[in-house]
Amino acid sequence: MEQAVIGGAFAPAFSILCESARDAAEREALLDRVMGPKRKSKSSEKLRSGRLPAEGLAFVARDAGGRMIGSVRLWNVRLGNEGSSALLLGPLAVEKEFAGRGIGAALMRHAIAEARRLEHLAILLVGDAGYYGRFGFSADLTPTLSMPGPYETNRFLALELTPGALLHASGTLYPTGRKAVVRSLVA
Repeated sequence: MEQAVIGGAFAPAFSILCESARDAAEREALLDRVMGPKRKSKSSEKLRSGRLPAEGLAFVARDAGGRMIGSVRLWNVRLGNEGSSALLLGPLAVEKEFAGRGIGAALMRHAIAEARRLEHLAILLVGDAGYYGRFGFSADLTPTLSMPGPYETNRFLALELTPGALLHASGTLYPTGRKAVVRSLVA
């Protein structure tokens, strides 16, 4: 269990765990509450649609009672036509009642550390530079890269896990990695 100190007070104890298949419905409900109904129309969703998160890089935060209070996932992507691989982070979500208590930051640090341990080269995301900058993300690393569909270029950020990993990267991001198995119900 982790317990963050925020403004001199302790945040609730929580654990960061690898996401399991049993977490799907609870995670989707959390994302709907936190991100709202338009979350599925974002450019990042085009890269996630029909895919599974990168192996070993999907995490949930649970409070002491076992309730899911946060989630973060990373996805395999290819950088343009050159073929370099990277990860796309998102979405990062924390239950609104727990916002500002260090849970999102703990999920970010954990996800970055695991991606580094698994020897991935870089992580990209679309998000607020003011929040993600403290983890080392910057729009300075993405001027020659683009997302499929509309996005705000100043919010397209990257973190090199290996220095120079994005030095020659250019082009549009493409989804790679494991495809999700779609089960149909046939009568």
